[in-house]
Amino acid sequence: MTPKTMARIALFAVLIPIFASAQAPKETLLALSKRDHTLSIVDPASLKILSKVPVGEDPHEVIASADGRTAYVSNYGGGAYNTLAVIDLAEQKPLPAIDLGPLRGPHGLDFVGGKTWFTAEAAKAIGSYDPVSKKVDWILGTGQNRTHMILVSGDMKRIITTNVSSGSVSIIEKTAGRAGGPPAGPPPGPGPGRPMGPPGGDWDETVVKVGNGSEGFDVSPDAKEVWVANAQDGTISIIDIAAKKVTDTLAANVGGANRLKFTPDGHKVFVSSLRLGTVAVLDGSTHKEIKRIEVGHGAAGIVMQPDGSRAFVACTPDNYVAVIDLKSLEVTGHIDVGQEPDGLAWAVTH
Repeated sequence: MTPKTMARIALFAVLIPIFASAQAPKETLLALSKRDHTLSIVDPASLKILSKVPVGEDPHEVIASADGRTAYVSNYGGGAYNTLAVIDLAEQKPLPAIDLGPLRGPHGLDFVGGKTWFTAEAAKAIGSYDPVSKKVDWILGTGQNRTHMILVSGDMKRIITTNVSSGSVSIIEKTAGRAGGPPAGPPPGPGPGRPMGPPGGDWDETVVKVGNGSEGFDVSPDAKEVWVANAQDGTISIIDIAAKKVTDTLAANVGGANRLKFTPDGHKVFVSSLRLGTVAVLDGSTHKEIKRIEVGHGAAGIVMQPDGSRAFVACTPDNYVAVIDLKSLEVTGHIDVGQEPDGLAWAVTH
């Protein structure tokens, strides 16, 4: 082999990973398989699975970090497990799991302010994990049964959870005062005694009674309302966030409701049900039903494509994810991500 040939081979060896990196999608759909214990990383343009990564026992929910480079998965088990699986999305490989200790039954997830926020059903608590310090840095008890799903506001001053067995929603807001004392001064430096979570301030929890089996919920894009799907009653409760009270209860006939999501523009609301073979679509303004979309024999996780073009729905009994066009409200494709798909998320690489 001549020196010139060797130089060409070396050049190709350098360029191939560069070309591969350039072609890698910046946006990916993340889909869990509860039975296979895997996370599928999907190219949303082609609907092709790029990789399947092991994520441990009974994975239920998944969330991506703000930079799209890491995913976190709750290992639920109804309280049997106490870990969050961690996945390197760039390398498409598992990282060491996070041990939550006594915070058993992690389920709902959110990623805000550089931290992973989670519920812990068996502990009746919520908490946050700091990837920098690699520690759970804040815990708060809800006093409610089966605190299940969680959303955290961008400024981290409001946390909303659904509590399935209590049939309630917790609106938890940060206050100016310190717990049990006067208003907080400058936050103390590192070391023993440093308060957990965001420094300074206490938290007030308002428990709003909704329907039985309150599970899936979402906050309207204008941050004025919480819509809650009540699985046992088949109703939807609408909460005015400022007033902290239910302003309407919709007889939506969504028994077994699992998840509820607004479209990015707030015009439509999707509700999935594990008992029904349809996804209910409601008008966000009139509260009237627009359509029932046939998807199979039941549905769970929902994620909206950020550009408002499509919705992805995990059809758990049918072992696929349904792709729904948000203009036509028709199913346009299916993705085989493994047995019993559930939690879905969207990752955008920065």
